[in-house]
Amino acid sequence: MSRDALQLLREYPNWTQSFTEPVLQRGERYARENRVEIVHCSGPLIEATCRGSEGSPYRQKITLTALAGRCHVRGQCSCPVGQNCKHCAAALFVLSEPQAAAKNAGDALPANLQRWLKGLEQPTPQSAEAEDKRGRMVCYQLRLTEEPGCALRVRKGMREEQGLRFSRVQSLYEFLYEPPRFVKEEDLRILRLLSALNQTFSQDRGYQLKGREGGELFQRALDTGRMLCDENKPLLREGPALAAEFRWVRLDNGHYRGIWYHGETPLNCVIALMPLYYFDLSGSEVGKIEHSLDPHTALQLTIAPDVPEHLVVPLSHKLNALNHQLPTPTTLDEQLIDDLQPKPHLTLGSLEFSAYMPKTGRMQRQMQHRAALAFDYDGLRASGNDDKPLARLVDATSQRIRRQPQAEQALRKVLRDFGFKPATRQSKALPDSAGEMLQLPDDEAWLRFARDGLPRLREAGWDIDIHRDFAFNLQDVDDWYASIDEAPGHEWFDLELGIVVEGQRHSLLPIVLQLLRSNPELLRPSELARRSDDEHLLIDLNRGRLDSPALRVALPYGRIKAVMGTLGELYLHEDAVGPTLRMDRADAARLNDIEHLPLHWEGGAHVRDLGRRLRDARDLQVEVPSALNATLRPYQQQGLNWLQALREMGTGGILGDDMGLGKTLQALAHLLLEKQSGRLTAPALAVMPTSLVPNWLDEAQRFAPDLRVLALHGPGRSKHFAKLHEYDLVLSTYALVPRDLEHLRAQAWHVLVLDEAQNIKSSTSKAALAVCELQANQRLCLTGTPMENNLGELWSIFHFLMPGWLGDVKRFNQDYRTPIERHGDAERLAHLASRVRPFLLRRTKEQVATELPAKTEMVHWVELSDAQRDTYEAVRVAMDKKVRDEIARNGAARSQIVILDALLKLRQVCCDLRLVKGVETKGNQADKGKLGALLEMLEELLSEGRRVLLFSQFTSMLALIEQELEKRKIRYSLLTGDTRDRRTPVQQFQQGDSEVFLISLKAGGVGLNLTAADTVIHFDPWWNPASENQATDRAYRIGQDKPVFVFKLITRGTVEEKIQALQQEKAALAASLLDGGQAGQWRLGDEEIEALFAPLPGKRSR
Repeated sequence: MSRDALQLLREYPNWTQSFTEPVLQRGERYARENRVEIVHCSGPLIEATCRGSEGSPYRQKITLTALAGRCHVRGQCSCPVGQNCKHCAAALFVLSEPQAAAKNAGDALPANLQRWLKGLEQPTPQSAEAEDKRGRMVCYQLRLTEEPGCALRVRKGMREEQGLRFSRVQSLYEFLYEPPRFVKEEDLRILRLLSALNQTFSQDRGYQLKGREGGELFQRALDTGRMLCDENKPLLREGPALAAEFRWVRLDNGHYRGIWYHGETPLNCVIALMPLYYFDLSGSEVGKIEHSLDPHTALQLTIAPDVPEHLVVPLSHKLNALNHQLPTPTTLDEQLIDDLQPKPHLTLGSLEFSAYMPKTGRMQRQMQHRAALAFDYDGLRASGNDDKPLARLVDATSQRIRRQPQAEQALRKVLRDFGFKPATRQSKALPDSAGEMLQLPDDEAWLRFARDGLPRLREAGWDIDIHRDFAFNLQDVDDWYASIDEAPGHEWFDLELGIVVEGQRHSLLPIVLQLLRSNPELLRPSELARRSDDEHLLIDLNRGRLDSPALRVALPYGRIKAVMGTLGELYLHEDAVGPTLRMDRADAARLNDIEHLPLHWEGGAHVRDLGRRLRDARDLQVEVPSALNATLRPYQQQGLNWLQALREMGTGGILGDDMGLGKTLQALAHLLLEKQSGRLTAPALAVMPTSLVPNWLDEAQRFAPDLRVLALHGPGRSKHFAKLHEYDLVLSTYALVPRDLEHLRAQAWHVLVLDEAQNIKSSTSKAALAVCELQANQRLCLTGTPMENNLGELWSIFHFLMPGWLGDVKRFNQDYRTPIERHGDAERLAHLASRVRPFLLRRTKEQVATELPAKTEMVHWVELSDAQRDTYEAVRVAMDKKVRDEIARNGAARSQIVILDALLKLRQVCCDLRLVKGVETKGNQADKGKLGALLEMLEELLSEGRRVLLFSQFTSMLALIEQELEKRKIRYSLLTGDTRDRRTPVQQFQQGDSEVFLISLKAGGVGLNLTAADTVIHFDPWWNPASENQATDRAYRIGQDKPVFVFKLITRGTVEEKIQALQQEKAALAASLLDGGQAGQWRLGDEEIEALFAPLPGKRSR
């Protein structure tokens, strides 16, 4: 036992001030009489029991609190007083006495052991025959009530000389918990049953007994011999059972009353229990009533109210209909009708409710539908399989109508043929009284029945009762309409799609939105595809309007599929729920998917025409600009048509042709046509990798010389910033645009072209952020690889091209990237493809193979790196002097070796500085010059599935290329003069085990058949065209079934470009010059020497 409570009682003897003096006196007496038992003491909390004056134990919970020099007592007790009573005081007296406290402290046991010991001490309850020595007993007082049955009060009785004296029982608890000795086992059983009735205890009302359970309790109490009615009268005794019958008796006021008769003696007091009991007040006798009726019927007859005279005949008819054996107030004539045929009556209803869905872990709205079948027999309704005859009262005749089971079964079969089955679960969709409950398997079956079955049943004469909330109560659609409201300037338009029902227009878009938000699976193409056009979708036009009744229509999937597939997802992301959907002018392409629907179109002629033109953009014919120095192939003409159509719509696009198909030429043709038509009122800006600037300059000069082109490049470019408007086309690079952004942003651009647009695949890169800030009438991207690693790269390009077209990055990841990349969702991929298709024109070389020549040769110009330029100039100056001095001394014929050695050194500088002996290199050379350009080309070519032959005269250069391929994990084969097993690398390449075949001049010039290749790259020029063609023919020869693309990497302004020109002008001279011809076979004049060793054009930017 804790010392806290004991310490408080010893330190504060003034705890007694919490009790009145009389209470303290009685408490102290109880303590001396050993009535108290300490159950538990913890800290300031004390639990105890104390026997009361009647011997019943009461429980106490006492809390002690020391405050302001006093010990405050808060005691609670189960006795009637309840708080700070004599029992609480007695417990504290016991604890405050040192000897008692020590005894309690030493002998204290936990409460569970205390109760167990108490149970051992508890004597066996007294038998029914034993008497309490003090004459105490439990009695049961009968109280007749207006309610059916009776009430029973529990009383404490004590036998005295004057007779029995009764006292109140405060609670059954004092008898059921540690009952006093006078409470017998039979009493405990009765008290437990009374407690189980779960009624609020009241001494005045007692416990109300009803029905069969009430009858059992009543009999048990009667069996004790201690039941009484009045405290001043003897206890009731059980009398003999009396046979009785129920009769209706006419009273003086004309009413009829039901009375039980024993013979001819009325039983005036009948207790309505099961069984019935009579109560003889005069003889203090209670007994059972015996009768021929079932107990429930007898009980109901006993409590029947008086019947007014004018209702005697209708009541007698109703009783006859229920049971022909029931006594009736009067006897009626009867008539049996057995030739009436049933008329079917079908009631339809629905119930909307919320149910927990384990799969989603959320509550979800659901609908439950029911049909109730009943049969009408001349105004009387019947249902179910009950063959009990129907009854009606005609005048004073009770007519009974016999049902026709075979006819009813035939009507049930009609519904079974529609798919109906008996409902297996209860539902509140219809009241049970409506008839036999039936159900269909799913909503689709209900919809089919509503559209097809109900009209047939009505035609067959069925009565149909449709409740207001029935989900398939359908209205006819009078018309479909589409309304377009175009904004000034046609930058956007509002679209409304709707139907006309009962003369009212209803927009479908908000309804479709609600439907899709609750059933997003309807957006899946597979879900839409599996729906046949003649299936229907049920919608409520008044859904969400509390003040309007349901207005439901069934829309054919043949019409609604196009709406959901085309506009559903776009509208699903709209915050506002309005009748119209605001769309960008680029969304005009979406209208093509609903043009075929039989809609009544209102407005939008311009937008609809725009959509049709975008759909047919590739077939739109435009004239090739007359100043274009090239003949466009059919697919290139188609590309020009498409670019012009996009311009007319005010949108951009991605020209995604394979490498070598002329993307730059198509873009130049587009710009030239804009200039020729007078629309190029501001310059165009083309942004590209640095390595492509020479190629754009070359192709612009060759194909579109009328375009005024500026390469905004190099350290001196700042002088051009104020004159950008004087040019038709400005060329810049991804590295320079962020640096020059302030000046480029100040200029309005007619067209903004990104070549190799995959360079902005990271939307947060400096280049991507910079180009997005530039303003242009049209934005175009040229790239054969709009996506290399993930869909985020495609989003980045479209974010530049058409901001918002694919949503923000969060929505794009949610709608497309995560489902496609993580879950392989083919439907999401197909949806994304359809979203970008109007703005992406991609042709592979296989698709346009029939339009291509067997061999297409192209020069790919490359700029020297800064280090290469410096080295080239140093070598050139030294070699120029050396060659001129040698020729002056020995003549040209004898100077061949010196000239070849000088040209060799310059060619090595053009390829890679690491080929030149004695030259130190710094940094990563793979990102610079010709090697960097090659690696960029390979990345694009291999992404297109190309197979590449790569030739070089320098085996040391092939070794450097080999290192870079290994870093990038590109599969390759190698063939040089040192290769002994030539067959193995050839087979590897031909069988597809490698993507790139590195071949040296000496090893690959002859004897190879490599038709698996479709692309040839000459890393360094072979000045003899015959030798070059011989190498190319390793791929382009008999057995080749694909067009072959040949790329020559030439460094701009170097000896490579000079001898490329000599190759064209003096092929024989160039061949002799570089292929080891004899001195007497050629002559170099001052003009040729001057050209070969001329200085480089101006410095290149860093």
